[in-house]
Amino acid sequence: MKTVLILLLSIFTMGTLTAQENFYDFVVKDITGDDFKLADLKGKKVMVVNTASKCGLTPQYEKLEALYKQYGNENFVIVGFPANNFMKQEPGTNEEIASFCSINYGVTFPMMSKISVKGKDMHPLYQWLTEKDKNGFEDSSISWNFQKYLIDEEGNLVKVVSPRTDPMDDEIIAWLEK
Repeated sequence: MKTVLILLLSIFTMGTLTAQENFYDFVVKDITGDDFKLADLKGKKVMVVNTASKCGLTPQYEKLEALYKQYGNENFVIVGFPANNFMKQEPGTNEEIASFCSINYGVTFPMMSKISVKGKDMHPLYQWLTEKDKNGFEDSSISWNFQKYLIDEEGNLVKVVSPRTDPMDDEIIAWLEK
């Protein structure tokens, strides 16, 4: 009986240590390489977006920044994740990406270090975002640069938004204002 109890306790402990149950469980690296705890965003709505500097959708940075300036306060934040997964459209270093975003679009929302958003080297956060068994919402795949994931104030994935959808789309604005 004691052995069974120890075995069950071990299995339970292993499961809780490896599972990412919530968006807030993740710590990522910002564009300067410092830790960025997503737990610090508790109570805010969050838009996670994979970005690229040499994409036909790159001008979305302008609309993302406008959205952030209009709604970004204690209740909303955009978190950008540069990725080079689509036709090598984000070839730059973190420093080059930060400079590009600042000079060309005046980006002030948090930008993270470049990661992979698909494939065998997919970042664990994007595994959580794209796998229903991890996020509890739905399976999705990253179809292109500037795909948007909407996270509610409790850290739950609530919507996946197409890369081609304008960041100022009525559906996104309605979500922010409710």
